[in-house]
Amino acid sequence: MPRESAASTLHCFLLDCSASMLGGGRLARAKGLLLACFDRAAAGREEVALVCFGGGRAEVRFGPAVPRWWNERWVQPLGGGGGTPFALGASAAAKLLARASRRKPAQQRVLWVFTDARTRELPVRPAAADRVVIVDCGRGAATVFERGEQLARAWDADYLLPEDLAFQASYQRGV
Repeated sequence: MPRESAASTLHCFLLDCSASMLGGGRLARAKGLLLACFDRAAAGREEVALVCFGGGRAEVRFGPAVPRWWNERWVQPLGGGGGTPFALGASAAAKLLARASRRKPAQQRVLWVFTDARTRELPVRPAAADRVVIVDCGRGAATVFERGEQLARAWDADYLLPEDLAFQASYQRGV
């Protein structure tokens, strides 16, 4: 029986790059948190993948792979604009996670969704995700609150605000 790689977890990041994420520095903050998450995964030799959605499309930008290098120059070109095709993003992430589950069935798969949840779409939760974490970048924006929380409830997901994730990252680094 072939051995699976040492990576026991795949963190799939679904990043909302729609125009609404540009307001209030939400996309910039999400990208900073994304860098911290990638650094943590690299230190733990865990696999990551990045799926971006916005402007009517969704695309896999990285992985799944163990990030060997990751810096701001790679993330900086991820721009924002257009509508919020959340269903397309969720579908792209679902396909990636399903392929990963066939490739490494014992691997834990975590889907992280960085979004302001400004969408009317509520696609089906990706079945191959063992755990889902919604990082609600829309809190405090001039929008209907609780959309991120509603998504978290619908997908049986953990719910975090960006500051919760930033605190966890700095706490783990010993800051």
